[in-house]
Order: sequence, then C-alpha cells, then structure tokens
Amino acid sequence: MRNFKYVDEIKASIESACPGVVSCADVVILSGRDGIAMLGGPHFEVRLGRRDTREFSRSAADAILPPHDTDVDTFLKFMGNFNLSIPQAVALIGAHTVGRTHCIHLVDRLYPTVDPTLNGTYAEYLKKRCPTPNPPPNAVLYSRNDRGTPMIFDNNYFRNIMQLKGSLRLDNALYLDPRTRPYVERMAKDNSYFFATFVEAMSIFTEYKVLTGNEGEIRKQCKSVN
Repeated sequence: MRNFKYVDEIKASIESACPGVVSCADVVILSGRDGIAMLGGPHFEVRLGRRDTREFSRSAADAILPPHDTDVDTFLKFMGNFNLSIPQAVALIGAHTVGRTHCIHLVDRLYPTVDPTLNGTYAEYLKKRCPTPNPPPNAVLYSRNDRGTPMIFDNNYFRNIMQLKGSLRLDNALYLDPRTRPYVERMAKDNSYFFATFVEAMSIFTEYKVLTGNEGEIRKQCKSVN
C-alpha cells in the first residue's frame, strides 16, 4: 500500500464525475476487493459509506500494524482486537499468496545463520535473492511470497508454509503452532474453505470502527486532509 498512485488516479476520476461523495476509505476498500478478484480470488460485496479521517499520520498507522517478525501470540492478539477468530485470522494472512517481501525483512532469517524453521532449499533461494545481510537502502531487492503462482490469489501460500517455505517468520510459525496448524492444513487442501473464511474475515475487518454520517470528511485528495 506504499504505492498509492493508482488510488489517486481512481479518486481523481470519481471526483471529476461525482465530487465530494465517495471517500478515499471506500476507494481503498473497493480497490483491494477488486484487486483480489482480478487475481482469481473471491469476489465479495462490501458496504459503502465510509468517511475519511481528518487526522493524517503514516507513522501512527504503521504503529498499529504488527512488526514483520511478529510471533503467533502477538498476531492472534492483534487479530482478536478486530474481533477475528483464529481461522479468520489465518485466512486473512493467506493474502500473502500474492505480493513480495523486501530483503530488509528477510535477512534476519538468513544471516548470520539460517532460521532453523526455514526449509533449507528455500533458504538457499532466498540467499540468492538477498545476497547480503545489509541490503542497500535504495535497492529494490525482494522475493516473491509464492514462487509457484505469484500472481494468482489461491491457497498455495498454505501449501508452501506446510513445507516451511514461508518468507516471514510468522508464515512458518502458523503451521508449527498447534492453535493455527489445523486451519493451515484445511485451507491448503480446500481452496473453497480458504475463500469463504477469507471473505468472512474481510467483512469484519473492513467494517471495524469506520467513520460514517457526519464524522470525518470526504477528502478531495487521498494524500492529505481537506
């Protein structure tokens, strides 16, 4: 979500046709929903009418998210704060089936020694993608989260982590933890179950503490408050 240029383009088109009606919050939700569907994932309905916050702080938003090296306990507690069940939380993290992980978030699993929970063959692949423990800050070094179907939204993520081929520490930990393992195994076997549970989670996640009515504002530009 660091690259908002497409959201800006969508918002500008909407504003030209229907100014001051559709919030940036709704644009982001719809963009994510449609992006999932375009990559072969489930299409689902979302309720609209969100308003945008009058506050703006990227650092505050980042602080809400768990760190890249979070453990299962922290992850489940975080998801529980949004009223998500364990299977819903596992399904939501299945979105890692697409996208990529930057080397800056991978190297602590590779250097100076390889994380013992990481598949050895996969670790060698990651070292080729991330050949130094100190990636240059301006270099775009990364690994695809799913080498098999990198641009398809499917349950291959769960098959990968059952082989301990998850990019982030949390990925493999979800398979190794007895609380989450049964759901990882079921979603790896049943793509329909993964999709259905993912939609449940998104329905809850996207309606958590939204601003409506006269709260907040409808931003003219998503990068700044009015």
